[in-house]
Amino acid sequence: MTIDSPALQAILLTIELAGLTTVLLLILATPLAWWLAHTESRWRTVLGAVVALPLVLPPTVLGFYLLVALGPHGPLGQLTQAMGLGLLTFTFSGLLLGSLIYSLPFAVQPLQHAFEAIGTRPMEVAATLRARPLNAFLTVALPMARPGFITAAILTFAHTVGEFGVVLMIGGNIPGKTRVISTQIYGHVEAMEYAQAHWLAGGMVVFSFVVLTGLGLLNRRHRRVLM
Repeated sequence: MTIDSPALQAILLTIELAGLTTVLLLILATPLAWWLAHTESRWRTVLGAVVALPLVLPPTVLGFYLLVALGPHGPLGQLTQAMGLGLLTFTFSGLLLGSLIYSLPFAVQPLQHAFEAIGTRPMEVAATLRARPLNAFLTVALPMARPGFITAAILTFAHTVGEFGVVLMIGGNIPGKTRVISTQIYGHVEAMEYAQAHWLAGGMVVFSFVVLTGLGLLNRRHRRVLM
């Protein structure tokens, strides 16, 4: 497989998309997860349901509405055009936006569970020592929630790698631009190139198995530390 091969291009683009999605979601999901873990607001249930929506919506449904919203007559499409950014449909930026929305619960929920497990006691102790809320959050809450961050990062990256419906709806299957591993496999199957499809699909199976095994070992180790 040469550096210019379509399969390698798809793999590299997938890694880039998953990496950017993971980094951005960890940044965006942290304050949201903290709020969901500690708020008493009546909007907590509603916002939690919105965050979890990609877990139950068919990816094609989510992709369709994103395509409409990002299109020339959609609100986001009109906004990006007014800002001089053009349309995000069938671009890498559009794929990234779709991935952020589609993988949101895989970043928020592990962090929320980690923050809930910490409880309020450590922050109260930090407050008695005159630590400012932000300093206490950075020096106490974040280190204690480290297993949650690791889980969120692994799940977000793996989930983004496995995207299909959303990326196909928003980005199509443009070689070197929006063609990721899942759509590359789809293209091979359409062309009845089953040997090439087997290589990529088999790699995805191995990748998924390694991710799940790693998460299981991580959770087992974390339970031992807590005992």
